[in-house]
Amino acid sequence: MKHRKEEDDLYRRFAKKREEEDRKIQSEFQDEWERELQRLTHKFEKELATSRRSRDEANVLTLRHEQQKEDLEKNMTLRRSKKKESITRKMLEHERYETAALVDRQSSEMLELISARRSEYMQSESIFLDDEFSEGAVPIEYPLNAPIPAPPAVSKFQIYTDPIEFEDVDRIAISVAQEDQKTFTDLVRQLVGRCTTDIEKARTIFRWITVKNLNAMHFDDDLRGDTPMGLLRGIKYGTESYHVLFKRLCSYAGLHCVVIKGYSKSAGYQPGVKFQDSRFRNSWNAVYVAGAWRFVQCNWGARHLVNAKEAPKQGRGKNDSLRYEYDDHYFLTDPREFIYEFYPLQEEWQLLKRPITLREFENLPFVRSLFFRYGLHFADEGYGAVVFTDDTGAATVRIAMPTDMQSCLIFHYNLKFYDSDEELSYDGVSLKRFVMQSVIGNIVAFRVHAPCSGAFLLDIFANAVTPQEYLTGEPMKFKSVCKFKICCEELQTVMVPLPDCASGEWGPTKATRLFGLIPITHQDPLIFAGRSLDLQFRMSRPLTDFMATLHKNGIEEKKLAKYVTHSTLDDIVTFIINFPEEGQYGLDIYTRELGAPQHHHHHNNNSSSSSGEKHLLTHCCKYLINSSKRN
Repeated sequence: MKHRKEEDDLYRRFAKKREEEDRKIQSEFQDEWERELQRLTHKFEKELATSRRSRDEANVLTLRHEQQKEDLEKNMTLRRSKKKESITRKMLEHERYETAALVDRQSSEMLELISARRSEYMQSESIFLDDEFSEGAVPIEYPLNAPIPAPPAVSKFQIYTDPIEFEDVDRIAISVAQEDQKTFTDLVRQLVGRCTTDIEKARTIFRWITVKNLNAMHFDDDLRGDTPMGLLRGIKYGTESYHVLFKRLCSYAGLHCVVIKGYSKSAGYQPGVKFQDSRFRNSWNAVYVAGAWRFVQCNWGARHLVNAKEAPKQGRGKNDSLRYEYDDHYFLTDPREFIYEFYPLQEEWQLLKRPITLREFENLPFVRSLFFRYGLHFADEGYGAVVFTDDTGAATVRIAMPTDMQSCLIFHYNLKFYDSDEELSYDGVSLKRFVMQSVIGNIVAFRVHAPCSGAFLLDIFANAVTPQEYLTGEPMKFKSVCKFKICCEELQTVMVPLPDCASGEWGPTKATRLFGLIPITHQDPLIFAGRSLDLQFRMSRPLTDFMATLHKNGIEEKKLAKYVTHSTLDDIVTFIINFPEEGQYGLDIYTRELGAPQHHHHHNNNSSSSSGEKHLLTHCCKYLINSSKRN
């Protein structure tokens, strides 16, 4: 109650100060308005008196006077609202600072109260414990004072491997979020009353904040402190952030928690950007659980709801699972992963054995939480946020997948000019055709060939889907896993685009993953051939129809149709190609399962021509073939 009163007083002071400033601005501008008006009127009357009494001239003067009055009013209104805006901004900054200071003080008072009570309780309990018995049985004491920041000895994976382990506590958080509590004491008691460990306590608070989509909450205007919403008025007024709220709730639950300030690679950030001044500033938390300081970022844990497109449709059931989606990556994130997106102003809060510099942070590859969730890593050392091409304009980004994800991860990419979001083509050719994506083993590679010198943005997307889901043709949601700035400083050679095949990865891996089609003759995406070529696959399950189309820059697809044939014998399918001339070709192969529904997959972007039969088939793979007499 004491804390509540302190907070009420603080908000009353804020409101009073806002009113005072408002009144001050009003009266300042009122005075100025009267002075200026007087000056204009005086000038007008003087001119009127000296004019030669002609009616026209008087009219002109009157019109001009009216116009000047109007301009003055417009100008002053604009200036007043600008001044008001800047003062409001300054006041809000000040209010945030004061609120954070109050929460700081109240949090430590609360923690002291709790530890005093805890030691009282421990003493009264110890009367009943036999001394010898109590030796190994005493639980590890939660530290009385906040320990100094140090790297955690145990990684997140060793604490829990799957969020499903928190199913019960998560359910508590979701149900508590359905109603409004009158006091923080009630709220925290409902959240952590049934928790058995400090990790579970931190978890329910984290999940409560991510479920209670605080930004979209409806607030009544009479926010007295004792109405349920008054509890979260700080969020409403913008004086309290998620991080301050998380810290406050942690202290009521007896957990040490700090708010950390620094830079983050957040909205609007592109690889290659430098961090200076106040842009990209952010805050997050570290909470002391499981014997170490660990990161929590509630804002990003809840940020699935930021994309309006994905916000739940109105009118769907209250327990609609989408509403409770959240990003588990931002709960107890390991420091070596967290540093990719967040850089604290105080080095010791990196919680790393070897802290990095701000320059190093700028140059870390720009990866998103999904990158870690899928267990990806870069196959080569030393990738920076910016990748430079060689003098032929080529650069390669290689990503390794964990073995258990190989069969279900599908990648995708986009290439744009770095400085212009709209420009997706060069000389009328889509920039996508200057990137060759291929999968060999557990490595997915993106080989970029810059069509001209300059800077490009390579965005790499991924999605985990089973072949079954892929083949049923549900449009897929790809999400970004990492982004690179590709710099081509000068270009010695002219780059030709890849042949215009179906989009996506090159090479037979896709055929094996989707259709169990195993390459016998050619395992690599790129083939060097003579004037003709035989390609063979073994079917590990029956497939009915096959079709192959040939593509070459500058030649119509129809004209190339007669140069490709195929035949099947038992479980072997053979494609025979006779090339009409030397050069680079793309070969698309299509098929379908026995008894598969006959429809076309739009998301595979596979119909470059609309020959009737192709619509019944699904693209299964493509090869890049360089044909020359010499081979």
